[in-house]
Amino acid sequence: MRVLEQFRLDGKVALVTGGSRGLGLEIAHALREAGAKVALLARREGFFGEALKRIPDALPIVGNVQDEEGLERAIAQVEAELGPLSVLVNAAGVTWGQDALEVPAAKVREVLDVNVTGTFLASRIAARGMKQRGYGKILNIASVAGLMGSPSEIMDAAAYSASKGGLIALTRDLAVKWGPFGIRVNALAPGFFPTRMTEKVLPRIEAAVTARTPLGRLGRSGELAGAALFLCSPASDYVTGQVLAVDGGMTAQ
Repeated sequence: MRVLEQFRLDGKVALVTGGSRGLGLEIAHALREAGAKVALLARREGFFGEALKRIPDALPIVGNVQDEEGLERAIAQVEAELGPLSVLVNAAGVTWGQDALEVPAAKVREVLDVNVTGTFLASRIAARGMKQRGYGKILNIASVAGLMGSPSEIMDAAAYSASKGGLIALTRDLAVKWGPFGIRVNALAPGFFPTRMTEKVLPRIEAAVTARTPLGRLGRSGELAGAALFLCSPASDYVTGQVLAVDGGMTAQ
């Protein structure tokens, strides 16, 4: 196989949770461009407008990663309509910004439940079929927040940081457990990108973030797609349990 052909996903089926917008949509678009049939999971039907303009033939599924039975139905629908699931991208996530001394326990639980438990549930359901077929790719969208602490003036979201650190540990552990079944589990750790989640804080913190980033700027649209495609394609068949930071060098310091 020629090297560029290793990045093709022709005939593969991918599900992207949280794939209706933001970084999830960017990744879903990359997978479709590489030839995969793509399904998107989002909490509300109204979230799919932009996504279906970019990926007209995507399969939209309304669901919540906190709902295990709903996830089982969603993955069953994907396989019934598109074929056996080869790639799962866990991009669904939430955050909550507040002083760690004041944040309500209920918000901490919600962030952990969506970002960690939701990822675990989706991965476990998908992995059952992948195990039977002897092949699968699971990509978790973590964050540089899971690799380092942040000053309060840049990011005051301890629950989010904890959830992404937990997600990185989950990635490594499932890679060890499921590697013998041909299932690769990896994670991306994006730095600061303009998204719906960051749009309210970036104008305030951009100068401080860029000062801490060796490349001296924020991430740009499209700069996560190539890394995601690598970890979802045959090009990374000998890679598992890894966390790839796409952060302009922030975590290298």
